[in-house]
Amino acid sequence: MPAYRFVTVDVFTDRRFGGNPLAVFPDARGLSGADMQALAAEFNLSETTFVLPPEDPANTARVRIFVPKAEIPFAGHPNVGTGWVLAREGRDRDGVLRFEEKAGLVEVRVERDAAGGPTGATIAAPQPLSLGPEMPAETVAGLAGIAAGDLVTAAHRPVWASVGNPFFIAEVTGEALTRAAPDLGAFRRAATERPEQEGRIALHLYARGGGGRVRARMFAPLAGIVEDPATGSANVALGALLLSLSGEEEARYEVAQGVEMGRPSLLRVAARRGPDGIRATVGGGCVPVLRGEAEV
Repeated sequence: MPAYRFVTVDVFTDRRFGGNPLAVFPDARGLSGADMQALAAEFNLSETTFVLPPEDPANTARVRIFVPKAEIPFAGHPNVGTGWVLAREGRDRDGVLRFEEKAGLVEVRVERDAAGGPTGATIAAPQPLSLGPEMPAETVAGLAGIAAGDLVTAAHRPVWASVGNPFFIAEVTGEALTRAAPDLGAFRRAATERPEQEGRIALHLYARGGGGRVRARMFAPLAGIVEDPATGSANVALGALLLSLSGEEEARYEVAQGVEMGRPSLLRVAARRGPDGIRATVGGGCVPVLRGEAEV
C-alpha cells in the first residue's frame, strides 16, 4: 500500500497550537481526486493541500486544496502554509513560489529570519475584487444567531465578494461578533434559496477597530467548517472591499481571527488599486507541528 508523506503546520501565528492548522502533502503524485478528498475528510481540518508538478515548468507546483467536503479553487492559509513548507525544502526561487490553482496563478513570497530560515509567507490573491448580490440583513442575522439590528450597514450591506474564493461579508458590532454562533438549519435554507451558490454559503463577519485593526469570524458549516480560525481568502476579499469603499489608492489592515475558538490568529492584509481592479495580499507566520505518512 503506497505511503504519502505529510506535514502539518499552524498558519497565521508565531506559536504552536495557535492560528489555523493545515495538512500538506508535498508530493501527491499517484493520488486521485477521490483519495485527496478522503484524506481531507480524515484530517478534518479547514483545508488540506496536495502538491503536484506544475503544468508550466516556469511555475513551482500545481496545488489542489480540499476542505472536508469539497475541493475549492483558492484559499489563503493553505497557500501561506504550503509555501512555507516548500520553502523549508528549498523549492523556492529567490524567495518566490508560484502555484497553479483552479482560481489562477498564486504568487507566494517567503519571509525569513536573520539566519535565513522561513518564518512565514505573503500571498497575492489570484483575482481582482469582484462583487455580487447582497444578502438581506435578516438572513445574515439568522445564519449567525444574532439580531438584524446587530449588523452595521453604514458603509455597505452584506455582500458577496471574491478575489478567487467567494464569501458573503457583513459588518457587525463588536459585541455581536463575540456572541455569534452559526445556525446549520439557516445555512441549509439559505443554500436552497440560492442555487447559484451550488450548496456553499460561507459567511465572514467583521467588526472594525481603530488604526486599520479588524476582528473577524468565518462560518461555513455546509463545507464542513463550523468556524475557521483564520481565513486568508475571506480577509483578502474584505481588505479589497474596504478599499473599494474608500477614496484611497492602497490600504493595510491587521485582522485578528480565531480568538473565540482559542486559536488566536493574526493576518496582515494589504490592498491596492491597479489597472484591472483592486488587488490584495495576505501574510503571516507559520509554525511546524506534525509530520508522518498516510497509507492510501
